[in-house]
Amino acid sequence: MQEKRPNWDKVSAQMNLVRTRNLINDADIVVVRFGEKCRQWNAAFDAGYAAALGKSVITLHPPAISHMLKEVNAAASVVCTDAIQVVETLDYIITGNLPEPRDGKDFVPMTDQLSKENPNP
Repeated sequence: MQEKRPNWDKVSAQMNLVRTRNLINDADIVVVRFGEKCRQWNAAFDAGYAAALGKSVITLHPPAISHMLKEVNAAASVVCTDAIQVVETLDYIITGNLPEPRDGKDFVPMTDQLSKENPNP
């Protein structure tokens, strides 16, 4: 019985490849989301394909898996740890509006955090 059935994994993978390839080719920016529960080689492949085409890539994943994705993140234009960061990034890209600092009124600019004696802030 098994020998007579088509290999649906291969068939569906090929259909998804056509769809995903066309979507990436048409995109200006590609957002790739990774989760903690499974190895998402297809997402990593899509991120690499987009980067090879010169597309801007935004990765989205929990901080706990940053080390596993270090090469993917190195090729990404932006690395986000939650969906709000992705939305804020896209808003900035489209409108130029910077998001509010996440630490609110306690925000201290990096140049103010560095020592005044540091010649390379």
